[in-house]
Amino acid sequence: MKRLGLISVLAIMVIGLWALAASAATQTTFDPAAAPTGTHVQSGTVTCTVDSSTSLVTCSTYELAGVGNANATATLAATYTATVQCRNHGGQIVDVKSQAEAAPTSTGSLSPKNGRLSVPALNSGPVPSASDFERQATCPNGNWTKELLDGTVALSSFTYTLHFRGFTGNYITITGP
Repeated sequence: MKRLGLISVLAIMVIGLWALAASAATQTTFDPAAAPTGTHVQSGTVTCTVDSSTSLVTCSTYELAGVGNANATATLAATYTATVQCRNHGGQIVDVKSQAEAAPTSTGSLSPKNGRLSVPALNSGPVPSASDFERQATCPNGNWTKELLDGTVALSSFTYTLHFRGFTGNYITITGP
């Protein structure tokens, strides 16, 4: 009986640590000073998720209330990394890290209606191509050939923000992964 209790306690601790690690993957902050007084989430969940198979970031749709007539803009920017191999004519290979940013996506100006602001979902857009990473990589000299190493493209970080026009700072900031 004691063994079963100990196993249960350990299982709960492992699950708790896993949940803590998962929640640490993204960080969401709200800055009330960067929005009209009384702004709050009316519906939906303000969150961003990463698709494990494509590395694309998707930020949810939600609605804010209490925004008065303040316009806002939501923006999502993602950075990806990959390993590019530089190969010389003698066959020597050097691995170099390369970083590329997906083009930031934005909602454009969002206008509230009756004090409520509907914020549409945003996706990070296409993952940068092999040529994007190769263009960013630096080989020992110009005679080396650049080649993207298969399976090394990964999401490095992303930042999602919601900014109200006329306010300093962002009301919502989500960073990850």
